[in-house]
Amino acid sequence: MQSRLQSFMESCLNVAIGFAVALAAQVIVFPWFGIHVAIADNIAIGAIFTVVSIARSYAVRRLFNRMHKNAY
Repeated sequence: MQSRLQSFMESCLNVAIGFAVALAAQVIVFPWFGIHVAIADNIAIGAIFTVVSIARSYAVRRLFNRMHKNAY
């Protein structure tokens, strides 16, 4: 079972990797749909979703740890 700090660190690493992938995808995909956004705006958009993703990932991880703990 992970500690809260380990859960948070895993969530952050997972989301950091996701941020890089999402930013690259935004830069490539947005122009296909006629959306032209400055790189600074792309980073800001990605940062907002990153914060949301960290919270979501951490909450899900803690929920599963709690369910695992209660099962025994």
